[in-house]
Amino acid sequence: MQPGPHNAITDVPGVLVGQVERVDAPYLTGTTVVYVPATAVAGVDVRGGAPGTRETDLLDPVNSNPGVNAVVLTGGSAYGLDAAGGVMRWLEERGEGVRVGPGEKDVVPIVSSAVIFDLGRGGGFQARPEASWGTDAISQASDGPVALGNHGAGAGARARSLKGGVGSASVRLDDGTTVGALVIVNAAGSTVDADGVLHGARYGLGDEFTHLKTPTEPPPPVAPGRNLIPGPAMNTVIAVVATDVPLDKAATKRMAMIAHDGLARGIDPIHTLVDGDSIFALSTRTDDGPRLSVTDPTAIAQLEAVYAAAARTLTRAIVHAMLNAETVDTPAGAIPSYRDAYPSAFRNA
Repeated sequence: MQPGPHNAITDVPGVLVGQVERVDAPYLTGTTVVYVPATAVAGVDVRGGAPGTRETDLLDPVNSNPGVNAVVLTGGSAYGLDAAGGVMRWLEERGEGVRVGPGEKDVVPIVSSAVIFDLGRGGGFQARPEASWGTDAISQASDGPVALGNHGAGAGARARSLKGGVGSASVRLDDGTTVGALVIVNAAGSTVDADGVLHGARYGLGDEFTHLKTPTEPPPPVAPGRNLIPGPAMNTVIAVVATDVPLDKAATKRMAMIAHDGLARGIDPIHTLVDGDSIFALSTRTDDGPRLSVTDPTAIAQLEAVYAAAARTLTRAIVHAMLNAETVDTPAGAIPSYRDAYPSAFRNA
């Protein structure tokens, strides 16, 4: 097994990613859109105690809608859900969605969404994504490399005392199929152990993370004023995993469920009451052939291979988010990147 050409979710055929962000004060937030022009069978699993989501119930295998046109991951807490409306309007203009009438644009686009809490991190509580951000993000979506770190919904993300961000990774399985992951790391938990080693680095493919070593620096102190508002820390890790293996709706949901193992390997603790940890899963194969089902005993081996790859790839994506994040200055003080907090962790330093 090895990563795909971009080592990103866009290595999965049929998956495009577009991102927008603002980092000029008082903004520190953004929006990431995972767009599937040919649609995808979709599932979701929400495990955090404080989720902010849209259009997740319809992804339950007992409900009739088979999939999505796009998934929006965004900052702005519940306010950021407005970005999905912009994505819907962009899709409507192109006639993409569930057809509900005879007209060219008589469609209802299916756009599922999840948010992170980053309100006020750049100084302005009202400086948050709007509907136009979703439109701008999907309009520039491509199947090329994914900008990591302080981009898209990762712009205002943090992981405990360190700067978080957007991460992505992929793997090509021995049978030629592809699994990819994209994550926004904005966790109440830590991505590093007591020695400053990234929890997920051990899951690298080949020499992916062999340039890392145990750092000598002490851990950075927790910055004051984490959210610039009274009350406990509010966070959330949100992600999308995708594959070109043809899965039915129940098998796709199972992929989302097992992918949470990838979060647990890379972040500790995870699924807290102040996180809204949510994972979407996509199967992008659109032909009319048979789809793998969790009730088919002959499909178990292939399903388990895909599920294990999704969890491991998501863990690797967390590491890439942390390695690509950059230190930011906020009104409450600097949020250091992993690179700046632990410069001795890099063998070429």
